[in-house]
Amino acid sequence: MIKIKRTNSSHLDFINLVDKLNVYLKVKDGDDHDFYNQYNNIDVLNHVVIAYINETPLACGAFKAFNENSVEIKRMFTDEPARGKGLASIVLLELKKWAKELSYTSTILETGKRQIEAVSFYKKMNYDVIPNYGQYRNIDNSICFKKDLD
Repeated sequence: MIKIKRTNSSHLDFINLVDKLNVYLKVKDGDDHDFYNQYNNIDVLNHVVIAYINETPLACGAFKAFNENSVEIKRMFTDEPARGKGLASIVLLELKKWAKELSYTSTILETGKRQIEAVSFYKKMNYDVIPNYGQYRNIDNSICFKKDLD
């Protein structure tokens, strides 16, 4: 049975999933990992979603305010044994619902071009590619997305 929990970044299950994400990204991002990692401090994340199957935490995601209208999706991850079960979609839809409840009108996010599965996932979820924003503006490996909350 899949269970979804809304929480914040101090939740131990989220911390443990993010630790696994960081191990994965250190390999995937290679030499770029330290650059990206400086923007992934979880202490600022007050809106976290964790997905469980049979009480085991297997996927997570979070958002933070980007501006008065948009939130930035952060720390999306599905543990390897649970990939392909739709948990990432469930987490992302819950984050979208939560952001909408808080009167935000869009979500944005950044992922690395080397994260082929992530890029495909966001396109499948109808996110549109946008020009790289903020700290990602001149980073060749970054690809940024946006989706309006309807």
